[in-house]
Amino acid sequence: MTVNLLAELARDSEASFVLIARDGAETIELLTGDVTDVDLLADIPLTVDGEPREVFAMVPYRQVRERGFEAQDDGTPLRCLLVDEHHHLPLAETLAALPAETVPLHDAGFDITDEDYAEIVTRVIRDEIGRGEGANFVIRRDYTARVTADERTTALGWFRALLEHERGAYWTFAVITPGHIAVGASPEAHVVARDGIVTMNPISGTFRHPAGGATKETLVEFLSSTKETEELFMVVDEELKMMSAVCSDGGRITGPHLKQMSRLTHTEYMLRGRSRLDPRDILRETMFAPTVTGSPMQNACAVIRRHESEPRGYYSGVAALFTPNADGGHDLDAPILIRTVYLEKGRLRVPVGATLVRHSDPHGEVSETHGKAAGVLGAIGAIPRDTATVAPSDPDAPDSPAINLAQDREVSELLSSRNDRLAEFWLNPQDDGADGAFAGRSALVVDAEDRFTTMLAHQLHHLGLDARIVPWSDVTDAEIDAAELVVAGPGPGDPRDAGTPRIARMREVVARRRATGAPLLAVCLSHQILADSLGIGLVPLDAPHQGLQKVVPVFDEDASIGFYNTFTARVPAGSIAIGEAQVSADPVTGDVYALRGPGFASVQGHLESILSRDGIRTLERLIGAALA
Repeated sequence: MTVNLLAELARDSEASFVLIARDGAETIELLTGDVTDVDLLADIPLTVDGEPREVFAMVPYRQVRERGFEAQDDGTPLRCLLVDEHHHLPLAETLAALPAETVPLHDAGFDITDEDYAEIVTRVIRDEIGRGEGANFVIRRDYTARVTADERTTALGWFRALLEHERGAYWTFAVITPGHIAVGASPEAHVVARDGIVTMNPISGTFRHPAGGATKETLVEFLSSTKETEELFMVVDEELKMMSAVCSDGGRITGPHLKQMSRLTHTEYMLRGRSRLDPRDILRETMFAPTVTGSPMQNACAVIRRHESEPRGYYSGVAALFTPNADGGHDLDAPILIRTVYLEKGRLRVPVGATLVRHSDPHGEVSETHGKAAGVLGAIGAIPRDTATVAPSDPDAPDSPAINLAQDREVSELLSSRNDRLAEFWLNPQDDGADGAFAGRSALVVDAEDRFTTMLAHQLHHLGLDARIVPWSDVTDAEIDAAELVVAGPGPGDPRDAGTPRIARMREVVARRRATGAPLLAVCLSHQILADSLGIGLVPLDAPHQGLQKVVPVFDEDASIGFYNTFTARVPAGSIAIGEAQVSADPVTGDVYALRGPGFASVQGHLESILSRDGIRTLERLIGAALA
């Protein structure tokens, strides 16, 4: 049956089908059915004629426009396979039925030269991270080639090669529809929703195995990297923002773990929370993973738009399987579309990206993209021909299972020690806030385009406050005036730029509350705006504090806090008051960490971040000062 069915599907140029091999499974799933393209996630047809249907969807990156974010519109379809039949095929029998021929590549190489990519990295660090547009950004380049062999046969052969030579992938898959073919081995489950539990799996940090395979020594060196560690913390923070938007309990962290694959090893966390939202809404609110876009998400999309010359297609989107469940709804399983080969009209494309942070070395990021392309193309056995480009294959990568280095004591201790730096609030279950210090009181949180506010709202709930989030563009003067406590939130950009509508509106929010003396808590960007209104100067930092953990004085008490700022309010060293405001500042630089005065308090750091070990205590203290 397997041989005949696959051969028949491969021969039919109009047939649409999907093959999925889940990590550790003894079968391969074959999904067949008709294809329909829809405009919006809400249009994915989970019911047909009143009956629930299983649906497989390829969600392109351009769907982020549903959240109001920027994206080049290349017309890549939101493609849905309405599953008529879902087979489970024996692994060995299916492998034997798949083609095994090696397919040569022609005119192979990156679409952007190494020198040009390094220059893009330099500009992003200098012009984007350097002026406060965000903490990290993922900029991609594509490895491309011509393929002259039959596309469907080629795709099935690559799928076989991945099954034989790649390990540790969350999904290994082949998606074959008219006009669009994708074959990949994604390591990362972006979002899964089953039985009311939502999980996300942020993976960051890429260790390319040296010739002969990974060793304890080389892995320990990788795990000791400040850049790699902070990169992972930043993406966990960003995905917790998403979890807090869709989960009633905000989400909890477990990990970190090692994700060992054949040619690459990653570090990862697992996030879990409870939600009863429609899975399409969960998918929309979590578009897309910061590991392949950056943070904050809205600005990351704008930065991608400025620095990537070509649209992304499906890269960094998701493959989403919606399966009917016993409750009459649908479960969702959606891995990220990375480590994937796309084949269209005889053209192969392998998009790869590097996460750029303040520590990034441009040439190191160039090397990372080479390593990721090598991992994919080496795994599918692709061989470049008639090109001067160095083949991105990895002949020294092991095909046999590697030693499980995660079980080594030193490696395990090094991994677990990372949590010593993190806030217990996000590691442990929390109560419902009924007995919180501010039970019965309420807060209006004004979002300045950084969804750290969703995490902040969960902390406010824990402290007993009934918190509601409103975007800066929607909040009315009446709402600002009526709120018991206004929390003016964080956001990207230069706080001195009053010509930007968002900055101008946040200035108005702060000014209205100060004019009446009504309670105000200002965070990060809004803290800087508050400081400016008090006559305190604002200056750019010599080096951005994006994803930086510091122990700082906050009114007679030291606090471990996470920072995501490029600008700072600064007073003369030793200052303890400016007008009516008490100042808590660095004793040497004069950088202002916190302010408090009649009806207001503020903080430069992100008390809601996983990096703020003393975040919840400090938040309680500052709210108490504002409400006093």
